[in-house]
Amino acid sequence: MSLKWVDVQDIAIELSEAYPDTDPRYVNFLDLRNWVMGLDDFDDDPERCGEKILEAIQMAWIEEMD
Repeated sequence: MSLKWVDVQDIAIELSEAYPDTDPRYVNFLDLRNWVMGLDDFDDDPERCGEKILEAIQMAWIEEMD
């Protein structure tokens, strides 16, 4: 399965598994962007990412932690 920027929920799940000891509320968007692009299943153009997408990923990750 190939992840794209629009796969917000799936990305959040992958991040929660890859960084289990990280509180997503304190991750800055630059690190978050780099971590998403570093996921094994991620395959999308870095230029297609914006602040709204990163915010949605962060919010989904926070919800995943609950």
